[in-house]
Amino acid sequence: MSTLSIVIPALNEAVNLPRVMASIPRDRLEREGWHVDVLIVDNGSTDGTGQVALALGAHVVHEPRRGYGNAYRAGFTAATGDVIATGDADCTYPFDALPRLLHSLTEDQVEFLTTNRLGHENRAAMKRSHAVGNHVLSTVSRALFRNAIRDSQSGMWVFRRYVWHQLRVFSTGMSFSQELKNAATLAGFRYAEVPIEYRVRGGEVKLHAVRAGAGNLAQLVGHRFRRPIERCVTTVIDLREPATVAQSEEA
Repeated sequence: MSTLSIVIPALNEAVNLPRVMASIPRDRLEREGWHVDVLIVDNGSTDGTGQVALALGAHVVHEPRRGYGNAYRAGFTAATGDVIATGDADCTYPFDALPRLLHSLTEDQVEFLTTNRLGHENRAAMKRSHAVGNHVLSTVSRALFRNAIRDSQSGMWVFRRYVWHQLRVFSTGMSFSQELKNAATLAGFRYAEVPIEYRVRGGEVKLHAVRAGAGNLAQLVGHRFRRPIERCVTTVIDLREPATVAQSEEA
């Protein structure tokens, strides 16, 4: 069997974890040939998140240094699966879509699969200000890095574990998401983006949107110019209907 590590960062998400864990289709994934290991990264929670995760059958990774990027860095270090899948612990990401996403990864021979939450069907699940901010950041990201990623801020990815070990990613906070995607495309890994359902958040909103947006914008510019970027051509697979293949040239 292939092995799948599902890495989920969690900061005070005890109330949401039962629903999140229940949404992971472990039986179906096992039937389809995946041995599943769920890792909850307790990012300094004070509400018993780690204990709840253990009771629900997850492995718990403790990362006391706060920060989205710090949590993922700890989770990826602990992950042992051939493939890593991610998503937040706030009930917004569709873990029940993992069989479809894994099928896209394997059948289309993709190394890094990211997801797009910005379709019209998801408008009710995201505040208008957040949607506008996501579109702006994604547009700037595409302009700077010349890739085809429509949602640079999405937190659901499925990728082969060796990809992580060949990337240079430094962000410790929310900009980790965009830096990971841009680093993977710059490195020449075969990548794709697929649409997903995005759901209404459960529990307390912790993101400070303006501060995070400004930080992400600064990171994009810093990443683009922190070192010379080698000229390369990568194949991009667009798995939206109709299926197309495009060439993206990095500058």
